[in-house]
Amino acid sequence: MTKTTLEELGWTGRHIAQLSDQDAAATPARVNKVSRTRITALSADGPLRLVTQGDESTGEYVTGDWVLADAAEGLVLRRLERDTLLTRRAAGTGLEAQLIAANVDTLGIVTSCNADFNVARLERYLAMAASAGCLPLIILTKADMADDPRDYERRAEALSPLASAIAMNAKADNAADMLKPWSKTGQTFALVGSSGVGKTTLANALTGAEEATAGIREDDAKGRHTTTSRGLARTIFGGWLIDTPGMRALRLNDASDGIGAVFADIEALTEACKFRDCAHLSEPGCAVQAAIADGTLDEDRLRRFQKLVREDEMNQEATHERRAREKDFKKMVKTAMQASKHKRGKK
Repeated sequence: MTKTTLEELGWTGRHIAQLSDQDAAATPARVNKVSRTRITALSADGPLRLVTQGDESTGEYVTGDWVLADAAEGLVLRRLERDTLLTRRAAGTGLEAQLIAANVDTLGIVTSCNADFNVARLERYLAMAASAGCLPLIILTKADMADDPRDYERRAEALSPLASAIAMNAKADNAADMLKPWSKTGQTFALVGSSGVGKTTLANALTGAEEATAGIREDDAKGRHTTTSRGLARTIFGGWLIDTPGMRALRLNDASDGIGAVFADIEALTEACKFRDCAHLSEPGCAVQAAIADGTLDEDRLRRFQKLVREDEMNQEATHERRAREKDFKKMVKTAMQASKHKRGKK
């Protein structure tokens, strides 16, 4: 990879403001890829191979992070504060947060103008973007196969006041040009979405790369995973792209603020309800039910909102319980060690 300036990598005054006199000899670098034992990063002097200090795990870092490094020793000194951080709840039954990418300016949520278009899933991605602080852009591929691509755009943009949508043919010659406003010098653009919707095709167009893409099963519009890891790739417009593996399921992580932002219309209605503890069922003076009755709020949207709120509350409760158990366990171990030490002292 050719050398680049810090500004081209996305370095701004916000990062400079975090530096102190002690950092004068440190090398600023942006994390490219993270493995179990090593971090690769990009700096103004070229790529770096770094390790963390002491007991610190590389799992505390993610693609897009800014770090200060001792380039001569190949050592990460510290990570700078993140402007944005995309996370999700780990797959399966785990409660751990999985880091996706950091310091992303725009999150490209890729779906398609066919059976993959799923309102509930899009709302989840929008909530994730809002929680992270990223600008969301819904990219609707396979527009050439739809009777009315603009209808898909309208439906997507109706999901949140934060959302904008663009329909395109990912294989068209102008596909990259349509995404140029979000992938220019100094900007970081990340792509998320299900497998088979054209993420890899878009990534190839934006970066000029040539990677194999998998076929689509026409019966359910699903495809095979072609992106298996994430990293920074320079776009043909000078910005940086982070492509992510296709997500079969998206479990939100600590997303109450993001949910509230996406469903701002319902949040506003709940404030107008007569009773503060209104369940929005049959209570008198319920502004939410009144909106459903007059057709300004879709009842299915309310159900999806309530489902996400319940899921987030359950996740937070489970996390608090786990932390309480860990605290009790550490206290028990400490007590046992003190008792053992006291017993040995008596011998």
